Amino acid sequence: MPRLDPVALARLGSLPLKARVIVEGALSGLHRARLHGSSVEFAEHKEYSPGDELRHVDWRAFAKLDRYFVKQYEQESQLTVYLVLDGSGSMRFAGSGLSKVEYAGLCLAALAYLVVQQQDKVGLYVFGAPGGDIVVPPRARTSHLADVLGVIDRATAGAAGEDDSPAAALDRIGELARRKRALVVLASDLFDPDDRTLASLRRLRAQKHDVAVLHVLAPEERTFPFEGLTLFEALESDHRLLANPAAIRKDYLERMDAFLARVVEEMTSAGVDYHLCLTDRAVEDTLLELLATRQRTMAGGARR
Repeated sequence: MPRLDPVALARLGSLPLKARVIVEGALSGLHRARLHGSSVEFAEHKEYSPGDELRHVDWRAFAKLDRYFVKQYEQESQLTVYLVLDGSGSMRFAGSGLSKVEYAGLCLAALAYLVVQQQDKVGLYVFGAPGGDIVVPPRARTSHLADVLGVIDRATAGAAGEDDSPAAALDRIGELARRKRALVVLASDLFDPDDRTLASLRRLRAQKHDVAVLHVLAPEERTFPFEGLTLFEALESDHRLLANPAAIRKDYLERMDAFLARVVEEMTSAGVDYHLCLTDRAVEDTLLELLATRQRTMAGGARR
């Protein structure tokens, strides 16, 4: 299937249709495009009995105890996935294409579709949206997908939200998922007014949750291509700046490069699966990168 430009994808119709096109079309080439790997976990040892599979014998235990023990496994229960959408004002910036919140919404909608398709549980947390945070508890029913996609659709199409940090939402996810390990996927521009996001991500990792971040930026935020006298308007305040882009471009790009370098370093040190996502990139390419990275990680056992 040819790659779909994000703007073209956005014109396809309803959000459920867009999610279906991404997952059943664009992602179909990735064999078993699952969000997690092995379906069994080690449970306990038992003494070997005739008929037990030799491949499950624990040879380290034999070396220590001079007795044969077999590793027993139990089927891993459903994966629980929490999708976290940044609905704050800065996510409404569109540049020449989709707004960041629309792009993030498409990514999370496709992931929700994929999670339900693989019979796992998906929940949604939208923060920074007008009227307060929105929480959809995780469920695996097909009918539940309509609820999740409906909230994403309203959140991406609504008015600009408030200046908000992902931190409170991530901490709330930690409370909701405290009894069982979950996968948390945050889609945000990471413009954190109080710089608390990293600490919240670290807490989730300390609680043994798997965490991925889709860092959504418009290409214009990365390259600052503006020319001529320009009025810049803040999306989360009344602040305005009339400036000549050529006069501030060098300083802006240095600050942006430093910001991205710090984000990458901090995410890596926290054990977070980080992906920079520019809104002119095909959504399926962003998701293929996320899924391929996760499959390599799970195959290597780094998160077990």
